[in-house]
Amino acid sequence: MKAEIKPDFLQTSNTKMKKLLLLTVLFSVGLMAGAQNYESIRNTALLQQYQKAKEDLDKAWSNAKFTSKPEAYILKAFIYASMAMDPKVKGSDQFGKLLTDADAAYRKYKEMDPSLTLVTDQIYQNGPINLYSGYFTAGYDDYSAKKWESGFENLKKAVEYSDMLIEKKLLTAALDTNVLILAGITAENGGHKDDAAKIYCRLADKKITGDGFESVYRFLVSHYFMKKDMPLFEKYKTIGAELYPKSEYFTFDKIDFAVGLVDNFEAKLKAVEEVLATDPDNFKGNEVLGEIIYDTLNPKEDNLPLPANAAELEKKMDAAFRKAAAAKADYENPWLYLGDHYINKAVKVDGERTAFAAEMKTRTKPGQPNPKEDIAKRDALDKKYADALELAHAPYEKATEIFKAKANLDQKQKQQYKKAASYLADIFAFKKVMATRIKSPDAAKYAAEEKKWNELWESIK
Repeated sequence: MKAEIKPDFLQTSNTKMKKLLLLTVLFSVGLMAGAQNYESIRNTALLQQYQKAKEDLDKAWSNAKFTSKPEAYILKAFIYASMAMDPKVKGSDQFGKLLTDADAAYRKYKEMDPSLTLVTDQIYQNGPINLYSGYFTAGYDDYSAKKWESGFENLKKAVEYSDMLIEKKLLTAALDTNVLILAGITAENGGHKDDAAKIYCRLADKKITGDGFESVYRFLVSHYFMKKDMPLFEKYKTIGAELYPKSEYFTFDKIDFAVGLVDNFEAKLKAVEEVLATDPDNFKGNEVLGEIIYDTLNPKEDNLPLPANAAELEKKMDAAFRKAAAAKADYENPWLYLGDHYINKAVKVDGERTAFAAEMKTRTKPGQPNPKEDIAKRDALDKKYADALELAHAPYEKATEIFKAKANLDQKQKQQYKKAASYLADIFAFKKVMATRIKSPDAAKYAAEEKKWNELWESIK
């Protein structure tokens, strides 16, 4: 019996059908193998045979079908993170590599499944849980070793996993204070001030308190002051004062911080002026501005040169003290500072007068008149001295009026009162001498004023 001969086109068609059928079968088997591989590898890992599970996973990883689903990546994260947390592995070089690979696998899973469906799976949840534990452990070790940069990077990831686990209710705490405080400390010490502030704000906004947490509020207060964010400065200062009422730190105001957070005169001056730019009538701001300029213009070391812009600074100081005095009419300090400054100037001029008088004496023969140019210079120095004294006159009188109105003065106030009266007597004594020299009728009036202030000085006990 002859074999049936089929047309060429039919043979070709049948061949194609067979190949297509074969591909379909292979594809189905591949999918089943992929599904079976997930389950098989997962079961191996469940028996804590992580090394074998990893070997099987790594073999399957070259199969595009296997890695086409999010489950492959959460499975890898689970196995690698579990291996990393094995006591035999922790602390070894393998620990960091496994943790990094597990983290990368989890992030790929998250990219493929943004809803994180498998994270709450009873088995797969161990992946992110171990990742959290691994990064917390690594971060804590870095913190203990003061490796701030790597510590912050590790703890930043621990915070991310912690937040996700809390959101998915896999951690019961409302806020993971332990990981946040460590992340904040490593960020702060590593120079990542803005990151530290964001982390600390999470703790402060929940008013977390206890040993070691006061520094959180201190950091935020100073950080936001330096950022010139006054609303947040005041917010965290208020919370700090509420939680730590015995701490003096939270009683400091913006002027205290302006002066206290910088070291040199120029920086202090700039900081206070920035505060006054938004609050020009601030009593303390004007008083402190006057004081820091006073200290610069009246250095304790006599040989220190004055700033090149001393005249400009003096005007600022004078205006600042007068504003402070206007804001607090019964407060004598601004007037005393002004009086002392101008007396100090007068003392320096008097030193010039004395030196010039001695110089004149050495070059003038007895009985001979002084040269006209020497007389002119002497008179100019006398006027300079008189002008400096006159600038001290009004401030000291203002101070004495305030002292006189007070019912009770402490010992320090009495000393300042006597000092002001003494300088006023000296001022009028000089006025009397100058008036007498030119035969002015004001000499008697100045003599009476000198007597009045000397009598006041004697009456202050």
